Amino acid sequence: MVRYLDANNMLSDKQHGFRSNRSCLTQMLEHFDSIFEGLMQGKDTDSIYLDFAKAFDKVDMDLLLQKLKRYGFQKRLIDWIQSFLTNREQVVVVNGVHSNSAKVLSGVPQGSVLGPLFFLLFINDLEEVVKASKVSFFADDTRVSKQIGCFEDCLLLQNDLYSILEWAQRNNMKLHEQKFELLNHLHNRKSHSTELPFYEETLFYKVSDEDTLYPVEHVRDLGVAVTSDLSWTRHISNMVTKARSTLAWVFSVFKTRDRTVMITLYKSLVRSLVEYCCPLWDPVKVTEIQLLEGVQRTFTSRIGGLKNLNYWERLTLLNLMSLQRRRERYTILMMWKILHNIVPNCCKIEFIDTSRHGTKAVIPSLSKCSSTRNQTLFDNSFAVRGPKLWNRVPVAVKAEKTFDGFKVSLSKFLALIPDNPPVSGYTCSWSNSLVDFTPTRWSDI
Repeated sequence: MVRYLDANNMLSDKQHGFRSNRSCLTQMLEHFDSIFEGLMQGKDTDSIYLDFAKAFDKVDMDLLLQKLKRYGFQKRLIDWIQSFLTNREQVVVVNGVHSNSAKVLSGVPQGSVLGPLFFLLFINDLEEVVKASKVSFFADDTRVSKQIGCFEDCLLLQNDLYSILEWAQRNNMKLHEQKFELLNHLHNRKSHSTELPFYEETLFYKVSDEDTLYPVEHVRDLGVAVTSDLSWTRHISNMVTKARSTLAWVFSVFKTRDRTVMITLYKSLVRSLVEYCCPLWDPVKVTEIQLLEGVQRTFTSRIGGLKNLNYWERLTLLNLMSLQRRRERYTILMMWKILHNIVPNCCKIEFIDTSRHGTKAVIPSLSKCSSTRNQTLFDNSFAVRGPKLWNRVPVAVKAEKTFDGFKVSLSKFLALIPDNPPVSGYTCSWSNSLVDFTPTRWSDI
């Protein structure tokens, strides 16, 4: 079924959930690239986050079967699926006592292999009713957004929101309208347009006669704290707090300080918390880099026999990369996947082949018409930092044809470069970022 859908491009390109080589990261990169594109053009972006109520349990089985027919699946397969979905019953067992059985009237069997695919097919045509805006999916997590250059753009987004509500009603899907959230990403937060008579009407959207959607300062989007001013400070602070809490739990539960045990626990339980979607939010502010690096610094200081070594020495002895270097490594790996069409090119990155430097990524130019703040935001985004980091990789490493081979070669190359991240109380005469390494520094390695 998946091969048939992919071969005929039937699944929405905006759907990133339950699909091969797509993830929360690819969806978020595409969304933020659209925001930065608007900022460079002097446009705001309004994003409305929808909330489906028990989405998987509300799938109408009859409507699902009708949609499967429209997608061209054979009758024999549809009959089999109908048998799989219908005439199901469920009971609740508490302390060995069974409730009366109840017929399952809607929903796809969660935990099954086919369940996620059925849901994707059921929600797939939602994109068709959105005419003027961009809709993004990660399974049932849905966001509709539009670049706002004038008041008419607000009206178009409002009409698309109405269309989504009508689609939900036609498809017997329930939306938690009171849980919708709105983020306004303004290209000029001190604009004189606030004095215009119609400005207040651009700040909210109508969901129903009873519910009006007003902007908030931040939302949780696929596990990432996104703010209206596009700052990652809140997200980084949340991650560090959670990582330190988990690290404290590890130290309190496990009495051993054996190096192998501690590193295994750290890599599996702690480090993963501060690296989720890191190519999206990789910070450049020294204070934020230090805050993240402080998690690993605390961990390494508690391993037996390393207390008297400084942080940089501990990293070398434990054969660990700094978190800053690992984030840049993830970005380079993502660039390789984009180059070889393994993941969608969500940021529209261009590559050119050169005889001297191999495959180079084109670094987007900054708009001179945009404000300094917006230029800085764009310059620190994946669309710019990704190409800059990629172009620092040697030709022989970039020429690797397999992903596993590229990972090995990249790791060997990075192991040759001094890894001295900025940490509170330490001094460093140069930036630890690969982007800031000069040709002279490279020739010294």
